[in-house]
Amino acid sequence: MSIRSIDPSFHVTGQIAPSQVPDIAGLGFKTLVCMRPDKEGFLQPPFEQIADAARAAGIDAHYIPVVPGQLSLEQAQRLKGILSGQTGPILAYCASGQRCAAAYEMAKRVP
Repeated sequence: MSIRSIDPSFHVTGQIAPSQVPDIAGLGFKTLVCMRPDKEGFLQPPFEQIADAARAAGIDAHYIPVVPGQLSLEQAQRLKGILSGQTGPILAYCASGQRCAAAYEMAKRVP
């Protein structure tokens, strides 16, 4: 897992595994955001497995599945809502972290 900081409160990474969620919580992250649709990649764990691991680790998990190249205004607004209600650092993930970074930039600009 290679975590990249976009700003002090928002970080991105590629696909994570449920077994990594306790380590993510241990790093101080309070929220996970999955921006990868289920079944997008071979051997990708379903979001529900990540969400179960997040609940067990005491962190929030949100699912905003973004098809590559098809980020919508509604999805950016959902991310903005998560950002505005954050209680600590957020880790967003997709296949590489790129669509999470793009969604963050769009979320900062939506009304």
